[in-house]
Amino acid sequence: MQKRTLTSIQVAINMFREEGLSSFYSGLGPSLIGIAPYIAVNFCIFDLVKKSFPEKYQKRAEVSLVTALVSATIATLMCYPLDTVRRQMQMKGTPYNTVIDAIPGIVARDGFSGLYRGFVPNALKTLPNSSIKLTTFDTVKTMVAAGEKELEKIIEENQRKKNQSKRE
Repeated sequence: MQKRTLTSIQVAINMFREEGLSSFYSGLGPSLIGIAPYIAVNFCIFDLVKKSFPEKYQKRAEVSLVTALVSATIATLMCYPLDTVRRQMQMKGTPYNTVIDAIPGIVARDGFSGLYRGFVPNALKTLPNSSIKLTTFDTVKTMVAAGEKELEKIIEENQRKKNQSKRE
């Protein structure tokens, strides 16, 4: 006898009936715990590495892209265990109730490398995206800053012209 395929709505109804509303939020805690450190590490390393380049190169898109790739790689390496914990906690039948339970449990079962299971495919998927987003952010930030400086020059010049016309 073949199992019948369920639609996503049917799966959601079954989850709600069998496990309640909380089943839709399993793994949310580790997800939220993992996002903040990843973003903080990524931006911090991006700024530190970018400032290590000579100033004349800092505004170049190529430097931003390489710097973004380096910072995203380091942030991913540092925060990936939290992603592993999140995935483990979202699985049905997981023995872990909290992040504090999950980390030693994964290490005991799979060794330290268990915290990095699936890292390479995940990195191949996420690093280009993270690098492009951070490069785009940095480029737009530079353009906005340049636009603000140009606007300040125009305002100052208009103010000077206005003051000169008042004197005349």
